[in-house]
Amino acid sequence: MGSAILFSYPELSTIVGIQGTFTYAAASALPLMAFVYLGPIIRKKLPEGFIMTIWVRHRYGESAGAYISFLTLAVMFLYMVAELSALQQVIGTLAGIDGLPVVIVQVIVTTIYTSLGGFRVSFVTDSIQGVMICGLILICSIAIGTSVKIDMSLIEPSGLMKPSLLGYQLIYTLFIGIICSNMFLSGFWMRTFASRTDKDLAIGVSIATFLVFVILALVGATGLIAVWSGIPEPGAMAFFLIMGNLPAWVVGLVIVMVVSLSCAVFDSLQSAMVSTASEELFRNRLPLLWVRGMVVLVIIPVIVVAIKSPSILQIFLISNLAASAAVPSVFLGLSRNFYFIHGFEVVCGGLGGIFSVWVFGMIFYHGDASAAGKLIILASLYAPDWSAFGTFLVAPVAGLLITFTVCALRLGVRYALCKSRGERFDGLDRPMEPPTADEVRAEFERESSDASHRPTKRV
Repeated sequence: MGSAILFSYPELSTIVGIQGTFTYAAASALPLMAFVYLGPIIRKKLPEGFIMTIWVRHRYGESAGAYISFLTLAVMFLYMVAELSALQQVIGTLAGIDGLPVVIVQVIVTTIYTSLGGFRVSFVTDSIQGVMICGLILICSIAIGTSVKIDMSLIEPSGLMKPSLLGYQLIYTLFIGIICSNMFLSGFWMRTFASRTDKDLAIGVSIATFLVFVILALVGATGLIAVWSGIPEPGAMAFFLIMGNLPAWVVGLVIVMVVSLSCAVFDSLQSAMVSTASEELFRNRLPLLWVRGMVVLVIIPVIVVAIKSPSILQIFLISNLAASAAVPSVFLGLSRNFYFIHGFEVVCGGLGGIFSVWVFGMIFYHGDASAAGKLIILASLYAPDWSAFGTFLVAPVAGLLITFTVCALRLGVRYALCKSRGERFDGLDRPMEPPTADEVRAEFERESSDASHRPTKRV
């Protein structure tokens, strides 16, 4: 969790109220548990892997692997933009100075120590991040409790205590978007594969899920406090407008902690992007130093986009939408029942899911192509209608339907060709699967046991 959480969660609280506060926190925390279920499955199928894209290439082939690798890099690009944009706004708001130099310094520093320490250094910064965020929550809670006065007369008129249609829609919208987006964050997968055992993975993720929920709920609650303390239209700046009422030493400490959080997140994204590009795009044919140099070049447009200060929440949601169109089709490959799904269908399903959002927008907005295009970038997330909800419903469902449709067409064409040529149709033959690591280990132990019980021959 980086500095971006200080914008998106309070912003949603000022719009949807207490219902949105807990919905967003839960929708961010609970999807982490997916790694407890998916991690062991993929590790058994591909013990030598360390990120999801390796398994995708192993299961679906080169074309699907390249497609998912591109999406993975694109999602991480958006997360980098969100993090640097948030850091720039934090420095500009709290310190009153231009945040661009701080952003550049952070990029240089994280690039240096990740180049020297690799991904292992991210585990160290994660520990620092954990300490910093606990200190941030503790100090801010005490400071807000003693320095900010809530006007009780503003609570009822604000309407933030009442449930709303948007609040109920967000239960699905945020959950499906975040759980799919998490699948493209290679940093999560690298930690999943790095866990010593499946039990350790389950314990670690369970603790993280609880802590993430508590922390994000507290951060989001600052949006409610801002409204109830009389700050007019706080929006995404709710947390920082509250900080303006606190002593200077608290503000200074918050700046130090926020920079630490941002570094911890950004170095993980850098390391994950280097690993994904090296393994999947260049197949380890380029020296790692060259790949790191390319990632540094990619960070230049990240900074350019970040200084435009776009909506942090909108950036997250765009990545969520792209992921929700692709992920359902990809994970069909985890089941042996869908052995007939090929990489071509997965690519068509992901791209078709995004296109279906535009088609849905054309229908929803009665042929308005401009409004339909804006729906893809979620420009109307808080519209009092079903547009955003429909977007996140259409993307995964249409993606799956297109995947199966393309698969049926491929098999139908192949069946017709086999019939015309007098050949046997083998399109639905179950392929031979390589033995899993557990099966290989069990076979080795069984052969060793049999050998130990065989009678020895005297010479």
